[in-house]
Amino acid sequence: MNDLQWKKPVGTTLSRTPSALACDAHPTRFGGTGQARPLRAKGRRHQRGGFASGALAAAVLLAGCTDGPDDRAHTLAQRYLVVDTHIDAPYRLYREAADLGISVPAREFDFPRAREGGLDVAFMSIFTPARSADAGESRRLADELIDLVEGLAEKHPGKFRIVTCTEDVAQLRGSGRVALALGMENASPLEGTLQNLDHFVARGIRYVSLAHSKSNRYADSSYDLNERWDGLSELGKETVPELNRRGVMIDISHLSDKAAWQVLELSKAPVIASHSSLRHFIPGFHRNMSDDMVKAVADGGGVVQINFGSGFVSDDAREWAMRRDAAMLAHFLGLEPDAEARRGFREAYAAEHPYPFATVDTVLDHIDRAVALAGIDHVGLGSDFDGVGDTLPIGLKDVGDFPNLVAGMLERGYDEDAIAKILGLNLMRVWRDAERYAAGQGFASRCYQSATMLRRRPESG
Repeated sequence: MNDLQWKKPVGTTLSRTPSALACDAHPTRFGGTGQARPLRAKGRRHQRGGFASGALAAAVLLAGCTDGPDDRAHTLAQRYLVVDTHIDAPYRLYREAADLGISVPAREFDFPRAREGGLDVAFMSIFTPARSADAGESRRLADELIDLVEGLAEKHPGKFRIVTCTEDVAQLRGSGRVALALGMENASPLEGTLQNLDHFVARGIRYVSLAHSKSNRYADSSYDLNERWDGLSELGKETVPELNRRGVMIDISHLSDKAAWQVLELSKAPVIASHSSLRHFIPGFHRNMSDDMVKAVADGGGVVQINFGSGFVSDDAREWAMRRDAAMLAHFLGLEPDAEARRGFREAYAAEHPYPFATVDTVLDHIDRAVALAGIDHVGLGSDFDGVGDTLPIGLKDVGDFPNLVAGMLERGYDEDAIAKILGLNLMRVWRDAERYAAGQGFASRCYQSATMLRRRPESG
């Protein structure tokens, strides 16, 4: 499938805001499709309010029909495929139920804002914390998280669909639905067996991060000083080709440097970093990628998906967090506080020492450098929405804010082809490459839509 086929069909209507309806009545150079409208406010939360009345309201609405940079950013976000490889909505749903088919202001992913921001493919993170492995509950938890994602799609078939192959995404393009793909953050649920790997591949997992916050039976973690395996364990080394063989992308986010380099050496298919930024801007922060790693991912045909969290893109934010944690350690005399005490201390500290939020430009600096190092074909987006707490940059607070990032890329001189690649085409190429490698090994892609569309599910949401 060529890149042009990932465009949404001309005239597709994905959201109908008041300004969109006004634009339909007042055609613009975009054909009056209703997609040209002002950017969302670049504050901590988008505040929706009523218009005054009459002529003033009409003037404000029609202002969104001009062909300025804000309109173009919205148009491009709606026109081109937008893929985000890391959204932590499932674990938040597990901890606190919510209906993401409707507006949920306390979350960073829901259907209305996904449509507003142009998000087409949302990789739902099937995240299991290290303590789940310690308790022997990783597989159970991973299955429950997948159940939650499937339940969301079943409750709102007109809004969400599960996707498990690139052809699924192609079938859904222009439908107005958000495609829900699955990535596993922490390989602990595999529990060291190919049987469990096959189980989760059958359930739709299409990338796997081998470790998370602690070294596990597969690999060392960038956050864990105890690098017990000096990179990958023997099991980890054996698992890399098994993931390749099944068409599952390997994610090097969270791995120690040695483990990441070993994956890059062993993998026969391109790899991804599903939600990592650049160490150049935060020296010593090993959770981010070194310049050499970025180049190596590109050399192997992979893609680096930039994380939005302020603590991943801003040295000021990272240092603030370190000062807060040191103050908390001193306050509790080195003892581990309970969750309520920890939350209370953090809120009080933030009130006295305001958090230095990054901005859209901070994230763009990482994108610029990644492009300079790797080339335009090897950079994408992995926001970490719903996974980094209240640390997201000003102007990138939720899935409705992708047009703000597009506007920034336009201002920095990126052309439409380059923007389309960063928004999603690069990731889709890597996913296709993983499928092609697996097909050559005798593993055909397992597509969800091909099997379930025949059931004629109701189209209402």
